[in-house]
Amino acid sequence: MGRDGTPEGRRTSWTMRRAARRVKPGDGHPLKPFRWWQLLSRALLHLELVRADGGGVTYTVDVHYLQGMSADDSDGRADLYVDGRHRAASRLPAAFPVEGGTIEVVATTFGLRRCHYVTDAGTAHQLVPDPASAEGRRARLDRERPGISRVVSACSVVVLIVSVLLVVPQLVEVVTGLPPVAARVGTFTSPVALPFWLNIGLTLAAAAASTERALRLRYHWLLDGVGN
Repeated sequence: MGRDGTPEGRRTSWTMRRAARRVKPGDGHPLKPFRWWQLLSRALLHLELVRADGGGVTYTVDVHYLQGMSADDSDGRADLYVDGRHRAASRLPAAFPVEGGTIEVVATTFGLRRCHYVTDAGTAHQLVPDPASAEGRRARLDRERPGISRVVSACSVVVLIVSVLLVVPQLVEVVTGLPPVAARVGTFTSPVALPFWLNIGLTLAAAAASTERALRLRYHWLLDGVGN
C-alpha cells in the first residue's frame, strides 16, 4: 500500500492519519505469552529497532480480532508493547508512533491486511510474526518447505479467482433483483447459475483462501476485498 498519488495511496494516508488520533496511552502491564487456542483470534508481531542513542528496543503489536476498545466496538483492537510493557492501544485500523516512524495495522474479515513499520522517509517494513502465532507458523512453512508454500499460495489465488468469476455475478443478480435497486440501476441476469451446495462450498473455499493469504499479509482489492 503505497504513499503515492493513487486513489489507494490517498485513502491509506487518510485512514492512517485518522487512526493515529485514536491511539490511547497504555497502562504498563506485561505482554502475555501467545497460547495455541488463540490461533484464530490473535496475532503477535515484533519489530526490533536501534534508538537514536544507540540502544536497542523491541516493539510488539498484539492484535485481538474479536476484542474492541469498548463493548460497542467490534472492529478489533491492537496493543503496542515496548520491551514487553504496554505502551498504547487502539481500535483497528491502528497507527502507532514509534522511533523513526509509525507502525500501521490494518485487519480484514480474515486476518491481517497490513502490519508494517513505515519510516519517516516513507519506507515500509513488515513486522516479524511471533513463531507461536498462525502467521508465524505460515512463515515457517515458507522457510522450511518453500515448494509446498508456493503451491498453497497458488491454490489460494486460483480459488479466489474462480470465486470472483462464479459467485460475484450471482450476488449482483440477487442485489439488482431488489425492487429499489432495480428501479435505480436496472436488473442483471447472471450467466452463471450454480446449485446452492456448490455456492456454499465456493464461499467456504474462498474464506479459507483469504485466510491463508491474510496469514502472509497479502491483500488485493479485487481478490480479497469482496468479503471485507
